[in-house]
Amino acid sequence: MTATAPARTGDAERGTLAKAADENFPVAPFFLPKAWRDDLMAVYGFARLVDDIGDGDLAPGGADARLLGVSDAEAGDRLVLLDAFEADLRRVFDATPRHPLLRRLQPTVRRRSLTPEPFLGLIAANRQDQIVKRYETYDDLLAYCELSANPVGRLVLAVTGTSTPERIRLSDAICTALQIVEHLQDVAEDLGRDRIYLPAEDMKRFHVQEADLARKTTGASVRALVAYEAQRAGALLNEGAPLVGSVHGRLKLLLAGFVAGGRAAIGAIAAAEYDVLPGPPKPGKGRLLREVGVTLRGEG
Repeated sequence: MTATAPARTGDAERGTLAKAADENFPVAPFFLPKAWRDDLMAVYGFARLVDDIGDGDLAPGGADARLLGVSDAEAGDRLVLLDAFEADLRRVFDATPRHPLLRRLQPTVRRRSLTPEPFLGLIAANRQDQIVKRYETYDDLLAYCELSANPVGRLVLAVTGTSTPERIRLSDAICTALQIVEHLQDVAEDLGRDRIYLPAEDMKRFHVQEADLARKTTGASVRALVAYEAQRAGALLNEGAPLVGSVHGRLKLLLAGFVAGGRAAIGAIAAAEYDVLPGPPKPGKGRLLREVGVTLRGEG
């Protein structure tokens, strides 16, 4: 290992955490207590890194693979990397992990008494992405979101010490909605990875072919399909929104930000007339702040 390897590792860690700024919702905003911010960023670092492994978006240079004990020859095999990442995750609970983002996570796990299950769910979702490229039904997509999105909300509740069965149910609805919205924003990007998260039964209903998703402009049938899925996501956000009113203080504002982020993203998609293929429609800060206000007042 060269003398510059630790610096590159630190750069990769900072680069992973910096991606928090690009999310549709606030990850660990300034108004939260520092202990919460630190723990939420530790959880985010795990979630972002496992997604980067699953999407083939790791930082150049192979530092992450080497940290996980994966040889250069196998560094391009995402399933091998995910297996190594899971092995390192298990060290978080009973030993010392190798990867710095997992070492960062270990104090959070101990401080908040977190269990392996939500972390393993996120890894399972990324394994599924390597194998399952299409979803036949909406229920199939919901089952995927149970692995890919819902664990994040459950971890937020666990970190803040506010988990109850009802809050978990409401959080699951919000997280699934946020995942669907992200898929709608990223239809073209996902297709570039040979993945389609629009249910095949809905594509058939709206007379959408896969070739229609590869065009530079969004045709009327695709727009109608995106509008339909956006409406579903909005209904899920509305279903989960009472979670905001069930908590108090700064956590209330954080959860309102999650709901508002999803609503603002749906609003941006609608404002673009559901034309998502040229690039993901993104809401401005003004729209986001308005949605936060509506969500806090319980008007939406």
